[in-house]
Amino acid sequence: MKASVKYILALDQGTTSSRAILFDERGVIVDSAQKEYAQHFPQPGWVEHDARDIWATQYEVTQTLLKRCSSPENIAALAITNQRETTVLWDRKTGQPVGPAIVWQDRRTADQCAAMRQQGLTDLIQTKTGLVLDAYFSGTKLAWLLDNIDGARARAQRGELAFGTVDSWLAWNLTAGRSHITDVSNASRTLLFNLHTLDWDDELLTLLNIPRAVLPKVVPSSGALAHTEASVLGHAIPIAAMVGDQQAATFGQGCFESGMAKNTYGTGCFMLLNTGTQPVTSRNHLLTTVGWQRAVPPATSMQTTYCLEASVFMGGATIQWLRDGLNIIQTAGEVEALAQSVADVGDTYLVPAFTGLGAPYWDGHARGTLIGMTRGTTKAHIARASLEAIALQVADVFEAMEKDASLTLTELRVDGGASKNNLLLQMQANILGVPVVRPKIVETTALGAAYLAGLAVGLWSDTQVISELWQEDRRFEPQWSDSQRNAKRTRWHQAVERAKSWSED
Repeated sequence: MKASVKYILALDQGTTSSRAILFDERGVIVDSAQKEYAQHFPQPGWVEHDARDIWATQYEVTQTLLKRCSSPENIAALAITNQRETTVLWDRKTGQPVGPAIVWQDRRTADQCAAMRQQGLTDLIQTKTGLVLDAYFSGTKLAWLLDNIDGARARAQRGELAFGTVDSWLAWNLTAGRSHITDVSNASRTLLFNLHTLDWDDELLTLLNIPRAVLPKVVPSSGALAHTEASVLGHAIPIAAMVGDQQAATFGQGCFESGMAKNTYGTGCFMLLNTGTQPVTSRNHLLTTVGWQRAVPPATSMQTTYCLEASVFMGGATIQWLRDGLNIIQTAGEVEALAQSVADVGDTYLVPAFTGLGAPYWDGHARGTLIGMTRGTTKAHIARASLEAIALQVADVFEAMEKDASLTLTELRVDGGASKNNLLLQMQANILGVPVVRPKIVETTALGAAYLAGLAVGLWSDTQVISELWQEDRRFEPQWSDSQRNAKRTRWHQAVERAKSWSED
């Protein structure tokens, strides 16, 4: 290892905040900075960002770390990991967005997706992309922008506009507009990318009336992808990894072998199972997605790893709603003590379908439901029901994943901000009936991106070295009987049925 190769700078751009984290060669966090930014809700079911806020906050925290770093010249590479599916459209000449960034949670294209399902396109979409036909993904969001911004489609056809998910938007700004790229993991979340050819699919582009000229170049998740412009950060740093946040967390959890699974408790909850080098088609309403693509020694050609994924839209965002929507708590950290102040939920159930239900239901018209309240229900019961709702949603997708993979998962590795909540993780173990394992470093999204970048520049020689860096912090063993577990899940499913199809005419 060269003496000058010491650090990886990971940019972790999330739904509610932008972070920059500096890792050393042991995978230990040396420094970090974070800044929240606004989400906008212009209509029911609509969720937007201002893409300029995304870049401004990411730039600010990155510069904060660079100024505090005593040896910025020893940063071997930069890694990008990002909220996926969020859709940005910008002017290639000015670099300015031409409309709002439509967030992955946004449901404005649910009716378009329903119409496409009625046209019999579900199987075609799943076969080519591995995805379900849902407003969650970027393709229909991009089509909406092209349809609703005056002159946008004609400008896109002339090559004047650029589309990208957040990784592309960051790379564009970091390189001062020299690189319009996305990696295979993010591309696989657009409804426009063929999992088998690993390229944009002309038939899908035609279906959604998307001009190819607007699309970024698809690159591997790890490698010599681009360089930052020195005038932007003050240093020309290799961009050696770009990867969607959940795929990055899977890599950061050391799930390198087929059959290994993790769950991230972020804004949403995302469970991924490594299925190896061939895509596995889901029979239980899960997603087939690219995990990552990188060169695996001694071969020089790229190897693609695939995953099965289950997406729960409202995870930590449910706690954010308790704080910002109901003002039940002042900080997210207060929810654990409040929930622990009561012994149980008192038969109160929250189905947090505020932006519809994700896997395994995929009901864009479901809406949030709080049911079972009595005069004795308190804010503590609602807080506890909110934590249980997260764990129960994860249990639904855990069961679907076992069926798809035809195996029994014996533990679940967890990470993300809400995984710091011990009560939530004990609930999760109780409801799943298997141990839940939290690592010492729970910021595995940024860590996984850093690992992919470090492998590309030789900071780590192989994944075996990385596996040896993973350390367990705490293991939560299940404490419930099968009858308790089954009764809880049966009652939960009754509540879910009442939340379904609420917003349909």
